[in-house]
Amino acid sequence: MSESSLPNLPCLCANFRRASRAITQLYEAAIRPFGIRATQLTILQVLSRAGDLPQGKLGEILAMDSTSLTRTLAIMKRHGWVAYRRGEDRRERWVCLALVGKSQLRRVEPAWEKVQAQLRNQLGDQKWKNFLELSHEVTLVATTQGGSL
Repeated sequence: MSESSLPNLPCLCANFRRASRAITQLYEAAIRPFGIRATQLTILQVLSRAGDLPQGKLGEILAMDSTSLTRTLAIMKRHGWVAYRRGEDRRERWVCLALVGKSQLRRVEPAWEKVQAQLRNQLGDQKWKNFLELSHEVTLVATTQGGSL
């Protein structure tokens, strides 16, 4: 679809969801040969940077509901990409990046970096930076104040 035939949508949610679907399709196409989905890659990246996390905290970071996160983590555990350990409170479950997950992340990162670079080049550095900041800010507002609107 050309830029001129893409209608403006009056809703912030609709615009973010449309952009998210379009961006996800680009990343998914690039990482598909590695047998990983964009959501799974994001989880590996978060665990690589943050270290082991309680599953609830991981869900908060990703703004992801518990059911979807549990389902995604179960698939990742079957692949050997993540492992679990119990917290001090036996009800608490920590998610850990497994060695196979670290290896998978290293394998897929060049394809991910290529998409990142292409999008950044097409948008330009300032729009890229602005989009990252705006999407972060919108997420903060929606997750911290959204319920009180």
